[in-house]
Amino acid sequence: MFTGLVEALGTVRSLTEEGDAKRLVVAVPPVFLEGASPSQRLGDSVAINGCCLTVVAADGEVWSFQAGHETLAKTNLGRLKVGDCVNLERAMPADGRFGGHIVQGHVDGVGRVAAINSRTDFADYTFEVPESLAAQMVEKGSVAIDGVSLTLVRVTTTSFQVMLIPHTLAVTTLGRRKIGDEVNIETDVLAKYVAKLLGPRHE
Repeated sequence: MFTGLVEALGTVRSLTEEGDAKRLVVAVPPVFLEGASPSQRLGDSVAINGCCLTVVAADGEVWSFQAGHETLAKTNLGRLKVGDCVNLERAMPADGRFGGHIVQGHVDGVGRVAAINSRTDFADYTFEVPESLAAQMVEKGSVAIDGVSLTLVRVTTTSFQVMLIPHTLAVTTLGRRKIGDEVNIETDVLAKYVAKLLGPRHE
């Protein structure tokens, strides 16, 4: 489980085809090495742009992950290029501080940046999403965008808006996004269960 509080940015070192999957090699920051031996890193879960992947190899600050067909089809990881920056968050420890919201690292789909309205140091971002995802969002609720926990300001049937503070713009990939860019979307897991339970009754 994650909380949507990005710890650092990583850099894509290489992308290698492995059948219908890809091996993703990422240079991670020194903070990821603190207090952990290589054996502890192997098998660990790391959210990359909000997508939970497993560390399959670790050589100092260079870690490798494998992304399967489903991951490549349902997220923006399949469009990454060498040199791209990615948001990184390690799985939350049992004694960790819960700072964002419940993020599983299971991306529900991809949205697109529809509009950016900059005002002073802040910015309002509007994203277009499928109706099925928008239906699981409520104003003042939570959403994870490329793994970043954010509060929903406005929601329509096919879009939503969030406000990004200067810190978020500076320390995550969202500050580098442009209109038309694809982003990973994970809706609130509580909304999914409520929709599942109430769906038959509503029908």
